[in-house]
Amino acid sequence: MAAAASVVVAIGTATGMLSALDDRRDADEARPEVTSSPYLAPLPAVPTPSASPSASASASPSPKKKASPSPSPTKTEKRQSPAASTRLYRYPESQVLDWVHAHGADPRHAVIASRIADQPAAVWFADFTPSTITSRVRAVTSGGSTQGRVPVVVPYAIPGRDCGGASQGGAPDLDAYDDWIDAFAAGLGSGEVIVILEPDSVAQTECLSSGERARRFASLARAGRVLKAADPKARVYYDAGHSGWNAAAKQAGWLRQAGAASAASSDGIFSNVSNFHRTDDEIAYDRQVLDALGGPSGLGAVIDTSRNGNGAPADGEWCDPSGRKLGRTPTLNTGEARIDGYLWVKLPGESDGCKGAPGTFTPSYAYELAR
Repeated sequence: MAAAASVVVAIGTATGMLSALDDRRDADEARPEVTSSPYLAPLPAVPTPSASPSASASASPSPKKKASPSPSPTKTEKRQSPAASTRLYRYPESQVLDWVHAHGADPRHAVIASRIADQPAAVWFADFTPSTITSRVRAVTSGGSTQGRVPVVVPYAIPGRDCGGASQGGAPDLDAYDDWIDAFAAGLGSGEVIVILEPDSVAQTECLSSGERARRFASLARAGRVLKAADPKARVYYDAGHSGWNAAAKQAGWLRQAGAASAASSDGIFSNVSNFHRTDDEIAYDRQVLDALGGPSGLGAVIDTSRNGNGAPADGEWCDPSGRKLGRTPTLNTGEARIDGYLWVKLPGESDGCKGAPGTFTPSYAYELAR
């Protein structure tokens, strides 16, 4: 009953769902007030142009998922008044921002700009480029520090990712990966940052032999230690898949081997990256995983809510399924015990490969989600 949560197709030299290419100076970080986590209220329909503008030429990776055989039960989630977190950082380079800047006259512009482009989202580092990774990470983290906000970064270069599937790539071996993580950590700076460590790296390990799995988990445990040692304010979260995938006890057993129960390497777990399972289902599942995981009482969970407003499709479709919508806006104030944040790890509108080219911003899909 395997069902991959998310993997990323690296295109060219793209660094992730948002570009991270320039270098900035570190700055001290302030701590603004944290706001609540709302849904975005419905907007009236805006006519879709007969000819869709082309996607941005600057393609970035798009997490991909296999079919989920156990769709989430239908639940009704509470709506709240619109507001975005003032504490999470929005990096000022992304495909959706490129599109918004270039298509001011498009009738979908206002909806996409306000509902997607204005929201803070994760920055992915999916290509194995050891010589530039430190400066590219620093560009994001120093930008967050300058604004007194918390960036979300996603290292995604584990060898054997996607079990050799469409998103295969990453470091050539674990020794090279360890060196890459050292260079990644050097760019974190000294401010607050959330690290989503290697989506699918724990949940999707059935394809590995027991020896390969043990070596991967040892490398992930090392990665967490290195990241937290480099920046004591870094919060590192490990892959818990999602509520329609592995049983909580099984996932917790793997997470424990990967270092997720150790305060030296982990602040907890993440789930639902690029998937569609409802927030209520993920909260319940993540708490079950945390209970089974053990470790310090302060371990928590973060949930990707970027596309889960309507829950997972009943047929388990994972590739740009129709009828989905944006979930809760990103925030670090969830009001839920042991749930540290709702994040947009997958940037809505970047296609899985069905409604647009894999990893490219597709305005028609973005508008469908945003409405």
